[in-house]
Amino acid sequence: MLFAAGLGTRLKPLTDKIPKALATVAGKTLLERAILLLKSHGVNYIVINIHHHADQIIEFVQKNDSFGLEIHFSDERAELLETGGGLLNASNHFAGKESFFVMNADVITNCNLERIYEQHQKSNALITLALRNRPAGSRQLLFDENGFLCGRVDKKKGERQLVNDKKNLLELAFSGIHVVNPKWFDLNTYTGKFSIIDSYLELCANHNIIAHLHDEDYWFDAGSVDKLQEAEFYLKRIEA
Repeated sequence: MLFAAGLGTRLKPLTDKIPKALATVAGKTLLERAILLLKSHGVNYIVINIHHHADQIIEFVQKNDSFGLEIHFSDERAELLETGGGLLNASNHFAGKESFFVMNADVITNCNLERIYEQHQKSNALITLALRNRPAGSRQLLFDENGFLCGRVDKKKGERQLVNDKKNLLELAFSGIHVVNPKWFDLNTYTGKFSIIDSYLELCANHNIIAHLHDEDYWFDAGSVDKLQEAEFYLKRIEA
């Protein structure tokens, strides 16, 4: 699943006229880059949630013949449901099937998705999260020495949430890529509009939600003008 419903407020005024997912970086839209990354790792079925300038996203996918994939849309035009609510709203596409990727459309990376999936399958985890050591970030997830999710910290707000009493926890930044076992749909207790991380933190006390580090990859969150420009400079250099 690709999350492409966001308002893109940090990219204004660009996103007044287009959805964030259709912002262009080094000649390709963010959405195209995300779809091609998934396709290159064997994904052939994608669901995209839509809200802001939804018609443009549908038209873009159709104009490109769905990039040779089976692509469906999860319509949130009535109400933007955030990440957790967005995934729950698309449950009919995934429930009862094999584990699947969930990815933010504004993430630019060369992350090896097959490696994440392999770890997920071998560990029999409920959720596997792609993470990086980005100490400058204000929001971090907390993991124990075995790589299990134990809490989170928001340094700007001065908040720290723990689900157990473990010490010496490792702070890691979420990359916006995860592998989800469809059992999540039955275990999740949240409804309506909610962050998927809230659900994960509730579930991690009794279910394995694990870390996958990918510091060796390049990664950009293209959600702001500065980050978009940074990604543009980097990609033009390596893709020239």
